[in-house]
Amino acid sequence: MTTEEQIRQALEGILVPGVMRSLPKMNLVRKIAISNQNVNISLASTALGSDAQQFVKGKVSEVIKKLPEVNEVAVDFVEAKPEEVNDIHYVVAVMSGKGGVGKSLVAALLGVELARQGNEVGILDADITGPSVPKMFGLSGVRPSGSESGILPVLSRSGIEIMSINLMLPHEDDAVIWRGPLMSKAIMQFWEEVLWGKLDYIIVDLPPGTGDAPLTVMQVVPLSGVVIVFSPQELAAMVVRKAIKMTQKMNVPILGGVENMSYLILPDSGKKLEIFGQSKAEEMTEASGRPLLAQIPIDPQLARLCDEGNIERYNSDILKTFIDNFLQAL
Repeated sequence: MTTEEQIRQALEGILVPGVMRSLPKMNLVRKIAISNQNVNISLASTALGSDAQQFVKGKVSEVIKKLPEVNEVAVDFVEAKPEEVNDIHYVVAVMSGKGGVGKSLVAALLGVELARQGNEVGILDADITGPSVPKMFGLSGVRPSGSESGILPVLSRSGIEIMSINLMLPHEDDAVIWRGPLMSKAIMQFWEEVLWGKLDYIIVDLPPGTGDAPLTVMQVVPLSGVVIVFSPQELAAMVVRKAIKMTQKMNVPILGGVENMSYLILPDSGKKLEIFGQSKAEEMTEASGRPLLAQIPIDPQLARLCDEGNIERYNSDILKTFIDNFLQAL
C-alpha cells in the first residue's frame, strides 16, 4: 500500500513552473488523503496561473499513478495567500548606517555560504533605490513570474531564491525615484506577496540609514537578528553606531558585526595593508555588545566575480569562519 511519505517523495520530483523548486519545497502541498487505492491531493494555487495549475495537475496525476496500488488520483487546488504558505525558519537582516560599506556584498556572501552548506536560502533585496543583488548573481534580464495570488522569486544558479525591485524594471539601470511610503510598501509586498515556500533562511538586504525602509522591516518582519556591516573609516564607524542604537531601540537582536574592506593582502609579500585606516572591529563590538563575525578583505577576485555575476563561485576560508561565527550567534 502506498504511503503518504512515498507520495511526498514522488512530489519532490515535480518542479513549480517559474521557480523550479519542488511542490513540497514551495510548501504547496496542503493535504494528502489515501482511501481504497484512491489518492486525493490538495495543492495551494498560490502564485500559479491557470496554465501552471493545469501543468502541475497533469504531472502530479502522472507521477502518483506510477506508485504501487494506486488506481485513481484526484488533484484539486485551494486558495491561499503567500504568507499563509511560507514557512521560514530564520529571517536575518543585514544593515549599515551608511552606504558604500559593502552591505549588499555581505548579505550575498552570507546567503551563498549558507546555501553551500546545504541550507534552503532566499535573499530579499530591500534596498529599493540601490538594488545590486541581481547583478552579483548574474540575473540581469531575468523576470519574476506569478499570478494575481502571488509572486514567484527568481532562482540563482545555486538555488537561492531572490526578489529585488531590479528584477521588475525594464532596464537594470532605471532609477527608482520613490518617497519613503512607496519604498516601504514595496518591501512589504516582497515579504507578504512573494511565495518563498519552505526556507531555512531569508537574508534581508536593508538599505543604508535609519529611515522608513529599515523601520518598516524591523516593525513588521519577524527578524531573528541583524548583522551590522561597517568599514574601517572613522566616519563610517560613527554613522554605523546610529544603526546599532536604532536596532537596540527596536528590540531586535544584534548577532554581530562584519568589518568589510578591512585590509588588502599585498600579492608579492603577503603583508596586510590597512588602506582605509586602522580596524574599527574592537570599537564596533564594544558599541554593539556583540561579537565580530568576520573581517572581509579587499579582494580583486571577489570584485571581478561580482561584476561578472558570478559571486556564487567565490570561496574562501574567511567565509567559512564567518558562517561558523554567525551560526553560533544566531
